[in-house]
Amino acid sequence: MEDREIIELYWRRSERAIACSEEKYGAYCRAVARQILRSLEDTEECVSDTWLAAWNAMPPHRPAVLRTFLGRLTRNLAVNRRIYDGAQKRGGGEV
Repeated sequence: MEDREIIELYWRRSERAIACSEEKYGAYCRAVARQILRSLEDTEECVSDTWLAAWNAMPPHRPAVLRTFLGRLTRNLAVNRRIYDGAQKRGGGEV
């Protein structure tokens, strides 16, 4: 399926958009997350969060390049997860 068709599915709020995104870009998003997180469980959770973030971002956003858009979402989510996990290890929420 072409990117523009997948984006259109997101705009129509069709759940097929997530399945098509997973099929076409799942491996790519996992590779992006795995480079940052190193844990298989965290990687899978991050990729799942990517689909939710894409669902929430479209509409109103219509990305020009879907692969880049999903990769950026994945990277940002993975970095945020790594920062959160590091903060938990350092202080455990204690002040």
